[in-house]
Amino acid sequence: MTRKALWLSATSAFLAVFTLGAHAEDRVVNVFNWSDYIDSSIIDDFTKETGIKVVYDTFDSNEILETKLLAGGSGYDVVVPSGNFLARQIQAGVFQKLDKSKLPNISNMWDTVMERTAKYDPGNEYSINYMWGTVGIGYNIKKVQAALGTDKIDSWDVFFNPESLAKLKDCGVYVLDSPADIIPAALKYLGLDPNSTSPDEIAKAEEILLKVRPYIRKFHSSEYINALANGDICLAVGWSGDVFQARNRADEAKQGVEIGYSVPKEGAQMWFDQMAIPADAQHVAEAHEFLNYMMKPEVIAKSSNYVLYANGNKASQQFIDKAILEDPAIYPDAATLQKLYTVSPYDPKTQRIITRTWTKIVTGQ
Repeated sequence: MTRKALWLSATSAFLAVFTLGAHAEDRVVNVFNWSDYIDSSIIDDFTKETGIKVVYDTFDSNEILETKLLAGGSGYDVVVPSGNFLARQIQAGVFQKLDKSKLPNISNMWDTVMERTAKYDPGNEYSINYMWGTVGIGYNIKKVQAALGTDKIDSWDVFFNPESLAKLKDCGVYVLDSPADIIPAALKYLGLDPNSTSPDEIAKAEEILLKVRPYIRKFHSSEYINALANGDICLAVGWSGDVFQARNRADEAKQGVEIGYSVPKEGAQMWFDQMAIPADAQHVAEAHEFLNYMMKPEVIAKSSNYVLYANGNKASQQFIDKAILEDPAIYPDAATLQKLYTVSPYDPKTQRIITRTWTKIVTGQ
């Protein structure tokens, strides 16, 4: 072979490798999801199966995600907003409709959940359910027993009654930094519609929350998991699966911390976290592949087994740990389901009131 032929051959090989490398580099999906919200082996397995690299970032409040989405150019291909935020984001045009021809695994989804998520996403055209759960009360059984004389909490009264919460101040109370979860709970406790947009009724919720504000140590949407698990606090108003994660971590640590979870008898919010593709996503084909992979029954079951939340995939239930599937706090029975409410998205005027109200509550001023 001549030098020229060798050179051409080497050049061709280099170009082939370069082209393959460039192509491989193009196969990427940028995912923005909640913190502590997936079994990381799922990401590794997806890449092994598809060759698509996953760049995975996390957030811990809907407000952070919404700010990025509304600003545009977020750089993400798959995001996971909660239902009531998703609804107004759809109206703002920040998502693209799903190409369901690229999502054959959508046949695994659970009609009961899809009927409820259609409230936020009519026809479920823009999103699929990732996880769902409730907003309730997580608590340290022994510390609550010592402070209140009972080891079982079944009512919002322990939180919204200043006399009760004052007794828990010293052992520590954390609350979700999420007005869309806490203000409706206050309205429900007051016997009002948790979906109320009445400024007068929102003011009543503000009033009751300001009364208990002195006894709340922190507002944060993820730190309560470790704080509960480590025995640093005795009560948290939080998302069901997070409290179960705390319970499992406490059990593994074997330090004598026992965690309970209550869906209060007055009723609790049922929430949905939905996977969606931003309108300006750069890797739309890869985003659809990721969503379709997440709808494999054994994959989403692995996620539920890790994060301890129910998911909206009916076919996955055969792969879910029996202890999770049969726990009514995770997969509620019919009686509990009847007590659960959903919250509609706020219109812009109400959202401004809610934002002002929440700032006042968190700052205590």
